Amino acid sequence: MRKLAALLACIAGPALAGGLEIEVIGESVSGTVQIDLLEDVAPLHSAQILALAEQGAYDGVVFHRVIEGFMAQTGDVRFGKNPQDMSRAGMGGSDLGNIPAEFSEVPFDRGVVGMARSQSPNSANSQFFIMFAPGYFLNGQYTVVGRVTSGMDVVDALKRGHPQSGAIAGQPDVMQRVIAVD
Repeated sequence: MRKLAALLACIAGPALAGGLEIEVIGESVSGTVQIDLLEDVAPLHSAQILALAEQGAYDGVVFHRVIEGFMAQTGDVRFGKNPQDMSRAGMGGSDLGNIPAEFSEVPFDRGVVGMARSQSPNSANSQFFIMFAPGYFLNGQYTVVGRVTSGMDVVDALKRGHPQSGAIAGQPDVMQRVIAVD
């Protein structure tokens, strides 16, 4: 409960930035992705992502699950910072605690950013995914938190993982630096 109170205090604090700027590097990709966070649609999720970005928690985190024609997942601030050991990447989150679902009518179109979670709808924490293509079967099941406004070509160039699991073999692509922007 204390973590939720701290998150709500972040929302009530000074003016929040409206998005993220992500510098991506990898074997065959290098560029910047701009994301507009939908603070009016998912205020708790937006606040948590911004807080983590401002702490530098996303810096150096890998894209640990990338499925062709579906999505690219990243944001494991606990286990996703060691590209040499991907065995636990995707199993962690932050110390800020989980966030209750904020489902909306915003559809999972190409370029939409959604929050990853476990089986529980109220288990989103730090991980998020970017859609390569529409995935309307996710509508009402996962929280939409933002949209890519620039750099979809960088997202499209991310190294793909196993066709079913999305697990990356070899060196994954990395969010080198993630900053909150207005």
